[in-house]
Formats: sequence, C-alpha cells, structure tokens
Amino acid sequence: MGGISSHSAAERCAHRMGLYGCPLLLLLIGASVCWGECPCSDPALCQPIQDTRDFEVYVFYVGGKNWKFYDWAHVTTVALFAPYDPELMCYAHSKGARFVLKGDVPLKDIVDPDKRSAWIREKVKLAKAQYMDGINLDIEQIVFTDTPEYYALTALVKETTEAFHREIPGSQVTFDVAWSPKCIDIRCYNYTAIADLCDFLFVMSYDEQSQIWTECIAGANAPFNQTIIGYEEFINIGIDPKKLVMGVPWYGYDRTCLELTEDNKCVLQKMPCQDAEFSDDEDCQVGYSSIMKQVNSSLSGRLWDDFQKAPFYNYKDPNGKIHQVWYDDPESISLKVAYIKTLGLRGVGMWHGDLLDYSDDPIAQQQTADMWKVLLP
Repeated sequence: MGGISSHSAAERCAHRMGLYGCPLLLLLIGASVCWGECPCSDPALCQPIQDTRDFEVYVFYVGGKNWKFYDWAHVTTVALFAPYDPELMCYAHSKGARFVLKGDVPLKDIVDPDKRSAWIREKVKLAKAQYMDGINLDIEQIVFTDTPEYYALTALVKETTEAFHREIPGSQVTFDVAWSPKCIDIRCYNYTAIADLCDFLFVMSYDEQSQIWTECIAGANAPFNQTIIGYEEFINIGIDPKKLVMGVPWYGYDRTCLELTEDNKCVLQKMPCQDAEFSDDEDCQVGYSSIMKQVNSSLSGRLWDDFQKAPFYNYKDPNGKIHQVWYDDPESISLKVAYIKTLGLRGVGMWHGDLLDYSDDPIAQQQTADMWKVLLP
C-alpha cells in the first residue's frame, strides 16, 4: 500500500520524467513544471497506467475504506464517485488498475463549443493533478434526437476522448448508457457514434423497471431475458461487442405491496412517470449486504422467479405492511455473466463496489467473496 513519500516534490516529479541526476532540471521542475506532488511512497505509482487487460472488471467507488477489500487480482478500473482519496490512487496503481474521474455536466451548458472545451480542459487538468487515468462520463440526462444537446453530447465524447488520450498516455474515456439503446428514459443518444468515439460503454443493466407500461407488479431489477436483449440491441445497431462492458447491480428494490396475491405477486401503488403506470424510486433501493441480513428472517425466505431468473422475498414491516424485495445474487448474476463470453463483450462491472459486507463476519466474508467471484465468466 502506498504511503506518504519522503522525497521532495521536485525529486518525485523528476523521477516521473526520468530526470534524476540533472540538478538544473530539478530546479526548474521544483519551480513549476510538475503536475503536483506525488502522494505515493513510490513515485512510479504516480505514472498513468498504460497496460490494457483482456477482460475488464470495472468498479464504481462511492466512499469509505471498503476498497481495501476489493478483489484487486481482477479489478482493472476504479471510477471515483466520491471525494478524491490519494491512498486509493496509489493502491490502485500498485495493482495495475486505472483510477478515473467522474464526468457529469448539464448538456445545456456545453452546447457552446467554447464552454465545452473549457469543461474538458478543467477535467484534464484535475486528472493530471490527481495522477488519474481518465474519466467516466456519467451523463444520464434526457436528450431528444436531432437537438442541440444531441449533437453537443456526441461532440463532448469525441473531444474529451481526444484530449485525455493526448494529454495522459494510456488514459481511458468511458460512457455510461442505459440497458438498451432504445431511448430508455428518453436518453435518445447517438449510441453508435459515442461507442466509436470513446474507449467503451459501461452498460447499466439495472433499473430496468424504470418505466412499467403494464400492470404495476414488483419485479426484477435486471430480468435475465430483458438484459440479454439489451446487449443484442446494442450489437444489432453496429456497436462492436468489445466496446460493451456489462454492468450488474449489487443492490435491489424494496417495494411496499398494496396486495400480495397467493402466487406472490406484489401489487404496487401507481407512481406515474413519463406516461408509464409505474416508475422506479431510488428511496426503495437496498444494498446487497442489507438484503443478506434480512432475507433469512423474512416471511418467505429466498424465493426464485424462473421466468425473470431472479431471487426475491417477502417481509412484514413494523406497521404490518407487506414488502417484496427483488435483488441479484450469485445465481442470477452468473446467468448473465455467462453471456459475456457468448456475446464477446469486453468485461463486467457493478454498481457499486461498496454495497457488500466487508466485515470480519465469516458468513459475510463468504457472501462477499461469492459476489466478486461470480463476475468472472
């Protein structure tokens, strides 16, 4: 693990630039040339990662110190969705994993090319200052086809990729997309162009019940057939499978049932969104670690839906209301991950890496190890 370096800032910068033994250059570097002081005990760990592995394991990090217990033997990229942690950067680099920024901006703010360029310059500068390896563009905004925002988004991906690749050797630019390219949640992007322009797409194969157009019944977060159809749709519009990373959920949804039928259908209250009868509510999300603490003591225990290929259970809250929780576990994830090889996808990832129980409880340790292991097809 990387600690705090004892070398001077100038010496560390010189090490990065291969300039040890050049006193004059050391003085110049000490003045202003270096990106910033390397926080790692080994200055080599502040070099950008340039190797690319055959199989991508993409992790979103949202805070805390659980990252110390990730499966670093296989992690290839960690996306920073939390305050910057220099210790994590050093450690990720020591394991050969990229550490990338989160990139999000209101599209109306970057329709103007000059404002777009300024935003990109700011992100490149920040990545350099923090010794990072690229950016994950997480722009989950409504976009209609053939609008200024539609073209600005494609231009943003193109120009961001060009800037990062030029300024940071080996850097990676990725873009998050919904589970299907068919204008999910009115995200009508130019998916084929965006895939061509960046390094790869992270496909968020979850929240697939964001709009329920039929009866309001609780169901899987990422039903098997629907998930696989989504990848086939991306491939059918001409996107190279090697540009697609399968995202799986390490969380589920806790729904309050208006009625629980004899065949375990949980009837939901209508929550209209974009003319659909029902929409997801983030307040209903529950992490895998919490689910594992509850499922065995629930009314039903773990149940399995063979059509959606997903587990669920029922429980009663203190007010006497019946709930139904749908989630993913190693069995449901393994079925989807098997298609990575079948479809020729680039790899796998999850939202998010900090939803497991990393405590020293033996049962929790086994559950956590199983969730990491199942990511590898």
